[in-house]
Amino acid sequence: METKKTFGEFFKEKRMNTGLTLRHFCEKHNLDAGNMSKMERGISQPPKSEELLKKYAKLLKLEEGSDNWYLFFDLAAAETGRLPKELVEKDIVARMPVLFRTIRRKKLSKDKLDKLIKLIKES
Repeated sequence: METKKTFGEFFKEKRMNTGLTLRHFCEKHNLDAGNMSKMERGISQPPKSEELLKKYAKLLKLEEGSDNWYLFFDLAAAETGRLPKELVEKDIVARMPVLFRTIRRKKLSKDKLDKLIKLIKES
């Protein structure tokens, strides 16, 4: 599942899928509408707390373990400059700098980056 959405756009889309306006969603779940609006519009960053992200994911009716569940957490991690927790294994983290240096040196075009992503997905 590929997306060009930001965390806030994805959050808003899933909130709207619940059939609730921002105001009603926040009232129903005792959330601050101003803060949620800023997050949906990308003015404030997604939360870093895994527990808060899980709470939001459940409020948005995202099925745990689904593609949307992982996309929700991946978008939050990417926008806050973190790796998803599943990737923070010693062996994987140790190899990441090599990948980053390779990508920087090669200055991959969008097409080449898309091919690399496809290759990784097929592995």
